Amino acid sequence: MEIAARTALLTGATGGLGRAIAQGLAGAGATVVLSGRREEDLLALAASLPGADHRVIAADLAEDGEAERLAAAAAGVDILVANAGLPGAGWLAEFSAEEVKRALRVNLEAPMLLARALFPEMLERGSGHLVFVASLSGKAASPRTSIYSATKFGLRGFALGLRTDLAPRGIGVSLVSPGFVSDAGMFAEAGEKKPPLMGTTTPAAVADAVRKAIVEDRVEVAVAPLLDRVAAHAGLVSPRASALVQAGGVGQRAAEAIAAGHDKAKR
Repeated sequence: MEIAARTALLTGATGGLGRAIAQGLAGAGATVVLSGRREEDLLALAASLPGADHRVIAADLAEDGEAERLAAAAAGVDILVANAGLPGAGWLAEFSAEEVKRALRVNLEAPMLLARALFPEMLERGSGHLVFVASLSGKAASPRTSIYSATKFGLRGFALGLRTDLAPRGIGVSLVSPGFVSDAGMFAEAGEKKPPLMGTTTPAAVADAVRKAIVEDRVEVAVAPLLDRVAAHAGLVSPRASALVQAGGVGQRAAEAIAAGHDKAKR
């Protein structure tokens, strides 16, 4: 599906990945509907994008009913890029029930509800594309990511299942699964360096993966160095072996540092 002259809804637009994806969509000729929690930041981003007629819809997807409100306000879009996400790193016992619900709502429930609301009009038009920004954590879990991994495993299963329903009817469904992203994502938000031996990708590479997913109707685009992609796939094939590796000291120390960084950021 060509992106030029299409309208795309992008959630999580003002984060590091969101800004790069917005630039990529607008640069490819799309009119972008930008969504995030802070309207002022959204307006500034819209003004910086190439092209015209971009608009903003402020919405906090952690709040009950906001996904449905956003979908109604953005009705008629040709493309959905569900990018908004919460990190959810730490011991399960340290999360309140409300924090668990917020992570599930933003990372999993909101993309499902947005897709549910938006794809019927795409079916009527005979074209459209749904992109879900997941993570390699949706293939292989790591320490202190039980909540985050649960949402990404769930999102991956949802997208793959939905594709089997919609692809025969002309609607594309794709996953974009980044690994460690420099200047964005879990490590950047936590103020922590990546674990040794693990590579990184960039927000620009993730944005290009979104473009490829739409234009080439890709099932999944993993955005990470080869070693990281192989390790994640191995974790998917052999969860027991992956768990043994992740239980080592390096993985545990990195997980603890990330969780501490996120805990500090919440205060």
